[in-house]
Amino acid sequence: MRRPITIKHEMEKLASHSGLINIGALLDAINFKKRLEIISGVHCVNPKISHPDILSSMVALISIGKPDYDAIEIFREKEDFFTRAVGIPVCPSSPTLRQRIDLIGNKSDRQIKEAVSDLICTGAPVISPIHTSAGDFIPFDADVSPFDNSKTQKEGVSRTYKGVDGYAPIFAYLGVEGYLVNLELREGKQHCQNNTPAFLNDTLDYVQRITDKPILMRLDSGNDSKDNFPNESRKNVEFIIKRNLRRESQQAWIELAKETGQQKNYREGKSVWIGKTTVGIDGNPLPYPIVFEVTERRIIKGQQLVFPEYQIDTYWCSIHQLPPQEVICLYHDHGTSEQFHSEIKSDMGLERLPSGHFESNSLILHLAMLAYNMLRIIGQVSLEETAPHELPNIRRKKVTRRRIRTVIQDLMYMAGRLVTGGRKWYLSFGQLNPFSYLMERIHTRLCSLHAMA
Repeated sequence: MRRPITIKHEMEKLASHSGLINIGALLDAINFKKRLEIISGVHCVNPKISHPDILSSMVALISIGKPDYDAIEIFREKEDFFTRAVGIPVCPSSPTLRQRIDLIGNKSDRQIKEAVSDLICTGAPVISPIHTSAGDFIPFDADVSPFDNSKTQKEGVSRTYKGVDGYAPIFAYLGVEGYLVNLELREGKQHCQNNTPAFLNDTLDYVQRITDKPILMRLDSGNDSKDNFPNESRKNVEFIIKRNLRRESQQAWIELAKETGQQKNYREGKSVWIGKTTVGIDGNPLPYPIVFEVTERRIIKGQQLVFPEYQIDTYWCSIHQLPPQEVICLYHDHGTSEQFHSEIKSDMGLERLPSGHFESNSLILHLAMLAYNMLRIIGQVSLEETAPHELPNIRRKKVTRRRIRTVIQDLMYMAGRLVTGGRKWYLSFGQLNPFSYLMERIHTRLCSLHAMA
């Protein structure tokens, strides 16, 4: 029979979100308070709580998966740890948080984006490239990911291409780890190409502010437009963009593939032709090579077809020396960005944005970009700081990044005892916590970034 465990209520000060001390350290590393002291166009007469303190509180809430105004109330009664961890003098109330977010709106977007780029540049342990036969490139992936906000009356919510009512924000990620360098909240009905050239141009400014290494930009067929091609002033920026065939003759592509492509027979009833062309099917020379992949299926699920079915995929590629198969594999790797979307929407709980105002939700999403990168940096630092002898009973495989959900569960939701003595504050972890020493090393490393800012 199981021996019962009795619940007791002691006077100890316990912090259930100890990982917030790392969020505070990263906010200090980018001088967040100084950056947001003055926000152009925002007029608030003698605020008792400053703008950066309000925004820091919201970043802290988002970093523990609580992107809701009312979630701040649990920290107000016993606010010692929250205020000290985040570095604010007083914890704001839910109405204050809501009203100030509405007041600021999208007026601080540029300042937050600059803070994000400096955070990645300063705090990211490494921005990993992808290795190709033409050299190493830092991947830069941009894509739209609809947010389902159905059955709400929020401003800007409308029908998305996924068939649900919501928003259609666009995100841009950098590196194999998926650092989020830029985003834009959009109405659900907005076409993915609308304002994308300007968005990509701004994003490349931030990217080249972070790194001077060669960049490989990857876009899907919704953004097949010459307006998205980087101009000549963008040095070391290459791209792979999936093409939209539109009104092009499929039969012409099939004939071209069978005449010039390399055939591969994957199984009975399925053949694939892969190749590259520098002249369009209409005979005109192309500004960049096109890689094509034509798949012919004569048998589907064991059923012999009377007429074969064809699937035609074509790609713009500015790197002339890449072989066609490698171009296709590099584009398929672009699908990894869907995992990053999932971490933002599910792990951080941001799919249903909290405000009814479009500009307020835009601000929440920009603060979420800051929180997302902080959690990503904490996760990547934890991979480097994990000692081989730690967690010996867990079979570990080599990983390149730690999922945001894992970071929140293991390193943000840590129970610690708050101790004061000699005018100093301490956070004490119990001996049953397997991540306590790892947490100490991470915090020490992140606090050292302040001198680099």
